Amino acid sequence: MPEIELSAGTIDYEDTGGGGPVVVLVPGLGFDESVWTDVVTGLSPGFRVLIPVLPTGSHRRPMRPGADLSAHGVAGLLAEFMDRLDLRDVTLVQNDTGTAQLLLGVRDERIARLVLTSCETLDNYPPGIQGRLLTVACRIPGALFLLIQSFRFPFLARMETSLGGMARTRLPKELIARWYRPLLTNRHIRRDFARFLRSTRRDCYLEAARNLPAFTRPVLVVWGAEDRMMPPETGRRLARLLPNARYVEIPDARTLVQLDNPGALVTEISDFVEAHPLPGEH
Repeated sequence: MPEIELSAGTIDYEDTGGGGPVVVLVPGLGFDESVWTDVVTGLSPGFRVLIPVLPTGSHRRPMRPGADLSAHGVAGLLAEFMDRLDLRDVTLVQNDTGTAQLLLGVRDERIARLVLTSCETLDNYPPGIQGRLLTVACRIPGALFLLIQSFRFPFLARMETSLGGMARTRLPKELIARWYRPLLTNRHIRRDFARFLRSTRRDCYLEAARNLPAFTRPVLVVWGAEDRMMPPETGRRLARLLPNARYVEIPDARTLVQLDNPGALVTEISDFVEAHPLPGEH
C-alpha cells in the first residue's frame, strides 16, 4: 500500500487510481481498508476510490507521542489526507465512527458530497453496549488490554455484545484476525487506541450538530435497517438536520452495511453521485 506522512505520523492508504469522480471511504473504529473490499470492487470501474487507514485501532504504524488522537484530531487527519493528495470534489463516505461530521463548517472545502452510513451521531455516543464497554474499559487500568485479548478468539468476537452485534454476516476469522492484529501485537497501537477512546467527549457529536444545518451540499444518510448499535431513528434525526439530505435504509444490514449488503450500498452511492453531478462529470 502507498503511505503518506501526516502531522500525527505516517498512515497507509489504498488508491485505485483512475480518472473518475473521487470517493474517499473511511473505515470505523478498529477496522482497516479490508472492511470496504466489496464496495471498492463495485465502485472502482467508474470511480477513483481511496481509503485512508486512520489511527483508530487497525492502523499498522504508531502515531507520534503527543499527537491529537481525539475524534476532532482524527477528523483533522482526514482533512489533512485530502489536502496532501490535493483531492477535490470528494464524495466522502463514513461508516461507524462519526468523525466526518466534525469537518462540516470547519474544514469541509474539499467535500462535494457526503455519505454517512450507520455511524455515531448526535447523542448516540458512545454507541451501544460495545461503545459503553470500551469507554469503561479504557478508564480502568489493564481492562482495555484484557478486553482486546478477546479478539484472539473468533467465538468471543462474534458475540452480540462484541463485533458480532455490528453485522448480520458471520464475520470470517481471517478478517477478525487482520483487523485486530495491530492492537494485539503492538503496545504503541494500543496506546493510540486508548488515547482516542479517552479523549473523545460524550457531547462532541451533539456540539458538531450545530454546524449541520449550514451544510447545504448533497448528503446521503444510509442506515442498516437492522442496526442495533446505531438505531435507524438516530439516522433519521441526523438526516432531518441536513438541509439537502436524503435518508435511506439498507435491508438485511446492521452497522457494517458494507459487509452485510455491499451491492445495495454501491448502488446507493453510485445513484447519489449520478443524481448530483458536478461540472465536468458525466
